[in-house]
Amino acid sequence: MKKMKITLLSTLFIVLFTMNVNAHCKLEYPVGGESFKSEESITIKWKVTIAHNTNNWDLYFSSDNGATWQAIKEDINVNTLSYSWTVPELNTNTAKIKIVQDNQGTDYNAVSDAFTINTNSAPTGNKIIIPGTITGTDINLTLQNGEFEFFPGHKTTTMGVNGPVLGPTLIVNKGDFLDIKVKNDLNERTTIHWHGMHVSSENDGGPHMIIEPGDTWNPKYEVKNRASTCWYHPHLDTYTDEHVSKGIAGFIIVKDDEEAGFDLPRTYGLDDIPLAVQTRSFDDNYQVEWDVNTDDVLIVNGTQNAYVDVPAQVVRFRLLDGSSQRVFNFGLEGNKDFYMIATDGGLVEKPIKLSRLPLAPGERAEILVDFTGMEGKTISLMSYASEFPNGIYGASSPGPGQGMKLNGYNPNPMNGANFKIIDFVVGQKTANPVTSIPAVLAGETPYSVNDVDDNRNITFRSKSPGNNQLNGDFYINGVSFDMDIINITIPLNNTEIWTIQNNTPIAHPFHLHDVGYYILDIDGNPPPAYAKGKKDTYLVPGRHSTMRIITKFKNFANDSIPYMYHCHMLKHEDGGMMGSFVVVDNSSATNEINSSEGLLLYPNPARSMYITVELQDKKEKINAYSVIDESGRILSYHLVDKNEISNMYSVPVFNYEKGVYMVKIYTDDKVYSRKLVVE
Repeated sequence: MKKMKITLLSTLFIVLFTMNVNAHCKLEYPVGGESFKSEESITIKWKVTIAHNTNNWDLYFSSDNGATWQAIKEDINVNTLSYSWTVPELNTNTAKIKIVQDNQGTDYNAVSDAFTINTNSAPTGNKIIIPGTITGTDINLTLQNGEFEFFPGHKTTTMGVNGPVLGPTLIVNKGDFLDIKVKNDLNERTTIHWHGMHVSSENDGGPHMIIEPGDTWNPKYEVKNRASTCWYHPHLDTYTDEHVSKGIAGFIIVKDDEEAGFDLPRTYGLDDIPLAVQTRSFDDNYQVEWDVNTDDVLIVNGTQNAYVDVPAQVVRFRLLDGSSQRVFNFGLEGNKDFYMIATDGGLVEKPIKLSRLPLAPGERAEILVDFTGMEGKTISLMSYASEFPNGIYGASSPGPGQGMKLNGYNPNPMNGANFKIIDFVVGQKTANPVTSIPAVLAGETPYSVNDVDDNRNITFRSKSPGNNQLNGDFYINGVSFDMDIINITIPLNNTEIWTIQNNTPIAHPFHLHDVGYYILDIDGNPPPAYAKGKKDTYLVPGRHSTMRIITKFKNFANDSIPYMYHCHMLKHEDGGMMGSFVVVDNSSATNEINSSEGLLLYPNPARSMYITVELQDKKEKINAYSVIDESGRILSYHLVDKNEISNMYSVPVFNYEKGVYMVKIYTDDKVYSRKLVVE
């Protein structure tokens, strides 16, 4: 009996002691059940219920129902019974506050019940424009003048597609046959090029496919691309920079069954978001400037100081460097990882984990960012341009050092600095979120160097030597672009290696129309992981660097309407840093008048703008040609640039009247003569 009494007394003592530990102080606010907004200032209050020789108070916060705690303030004066606290930036309904009575030897605490925190505060900046979409195979686009407020209260004269700036996103499927009508309601001529699309030259929209004011251009073609992100923009000779800078540009999203088989975000504008990143220059009247190096205004989808709402899950961003000249070094704030899933030409073999992704003008990439668990937070997409070496437009110096100056380039807060591109404001998950990064995707197999039919050299050099050469202009293979000259003639289905050597002091993005390419090496080294997929645009470093690419010219041939290859810095392109090529089908060279003694000339009779001359012995090379009329008068003589010498060349005949002519071809040790009939 005595033992039972002792046990009962011991149990009562333990219960009383336990109650006292949690009852010597009490939270008066918050107590639980309240709802607060992030950044709201509240006063936490408590009181003493049992007095002790208290040293101080410690105040803690938990966002996960007390599983973990972080200090709000420690060592609060013993006589203080309240604390002003700013509610943190997050969303939770399991927040708790704990006050600890720090005594000599024994601590006592009081914990609130759970309360709620919501961000609900409007993000700073401007919400970006998500371009509208056009789906289906009948597409109507109107090029138009307009006005747009890039700066509040100030109207800027613009050009756009179906609106004042940018254009609708075209969402098409591989295998679709598109019927596109492009109406030119501008008061000047222009063109529209489908950048990245594999189409015939008459549908490509290069400088030769001019749309006059008031006219409608009607390209029709089958979509042969894999799932990918392409874009469209003007391509008029010497006017591309102006028309793009004023606002004409739009995305093309190609879909296919292969891409649809992967668990990827694809709800447009929600978890699949296009981002056209551009820099602009404006004069004192807020009007767009072009052909300048003073691009100190950053816009994303036409929006300054931009943000976009994203769900707390995996989100896909389709990045486009749509700038005239600036290169960006994309990365997330805090060096958070992201995953590249596609290059210019479509999906890669598996997601590539990155913290940096450089993109030059014209380049695209698709990336995945996992925002899981970040609800209520904001994270910025940055450009880490401080990491660029000199010799890139975007670095501290666009040339190799301070000795070379680019007019107007500095001062500019973006040059050689880290700066924000856009804020991602993370909100609630969608109903059917993608929550993981796929392990594998589906890239294409690159062309084999064992199947190469020809090798070509493309060389960049400055027109002006010395310290002024950054200001251009620039040559490709020693010449400026000429609308009447075909620089390279390529047989249909040729697989070729092009060696691009940049002998200028600044890096140039090399863009090839019609077909994508694979980078074999840069200065003898394999390309970085993010450049190993199919590309159509890539930055060739300056100061005698060399990039080798491999590609195949398939499906389309036209001996009269050329494709382009060029630098995609629009100021350089407009200055003549561009060449043209035609793809020809020599199966038409079959009749007697076309071929004899080792020379093919076709089509003959000529009914188009150009004819092709081809030496059947590929070891022989065409150094020059001349065209002579029946009286013996030399109508033209053209010396082929050493970097364009091959066994094939295109000869323009559009200036000749109907009649009979003599074409002479000059090789190292022979002269070939053939009769040409122009109809």
